[in-house]
Amino acid sequence: MLFAKQANPTNELVSASLKTLIDLARPAAGLNLKHSAIRAGQSGGYVSRFKGRGMEFEEARGYQPGDDIRSIDWRVTARTGETHTKVFREERERPVFISVDNRPAMHFATRGVFKSVLAAKLAALLAWAAQHHGDRIGGQIFTDTVCRELKPQNGKHAVLRFLNTISNQDDSNRAEQTAITLEHVLARLMHHARPGSLVYIISDFRGVNDQVETYLAKLSRHCQVVLIFVYDPLESHLPEKGRYRFIAREGVYAASLSGTGAATDDHQDVVIDTADRQRLLKYQQHFAQRLNQLEQIAKKMSLALIQCSTTDDPIQRLR
Repeated sequence: MLFAKQANPTNELVSASLKTLIDLARPAAGLNLKHSAIRAGQSGGYVSRFKGRGMEFEEARGYQPGDDIRSIDWRVTARTGETHTKVFREERERPVFISVDNRPAMHFATRGVFKSVLAAKLAALLAWAAQHHGDRIGGQIFTDTVCRELKPQNGKHAVLRFLNTISNQDDSNRAEQTAITLEHVLARLMHHARPGSLVYIISDFRGVNDQVETYLAKLSRHCQVVLIFVYDPLESHLPEKGRYRFIAREGVYAASLSGTGAATDDHQDVVIDTADRQRLLKYQQHFAQRLNQLEQIAKKMSLALIQCSTTDDPIQRLR
């Protein structure tokens, strides 16, 4: 099934409503953001350490599975006969900063939901999970012309403020605004994400270049960074047979089978015929190169990389 954003704005497949994002609070309660190793992508683990944590001592509590052994309070352990762990203030109220890509290419799907909808749901789940754990929630929502940051705050109000910003993106007067690239977004992220933060970047990562890699390297020195790569199945692999027309309208992308709709004057079409093996190979290589580049960056910097298709259940992928 193929979708177009302009067809039905209220359709949850193409636009995530505030109610939908709020309703994710309950399933998010089962997500754990504090353990040192999580399943990421299709294989592998979460290998990044939490860097730059606050060193203001808060209390000593009983040791729990998953606690860093370097934080064991040996004096209290010796005195009580039971293993205790030091807890620091920054660990109790860790800033969680969620960057969400809402650029035109995210408004696309051939199966499942729009990439933008999937990104919004992933962001909502992470925000609610952080709130359940007592962390501070902040974020960044960006289009190709607008980038807005929300300072991390405590409580349900902070989550609702963040979700309301995601569900009410206003990108009007685009011609009057300055173009924003992924490197601009990361430069701003470095400024707003405090050291010790847990940073999620949810995007299809179009526009990754050497400068983006440099910013990620700087960010990862003081923050724990998780990359969530959102994609549509058609981007990774075209069917063996078929002829497809990709339609761009005012920067918002949709896809339709050739012959199921006529393009108007404000549309620009790109037709891909899978019988054209050379063009098909080039299309698939473009996606593979972007994914490979992300995997190399994640490996080099010890970042987590989670891959999430528009047909995946976001709750299961985060688990």
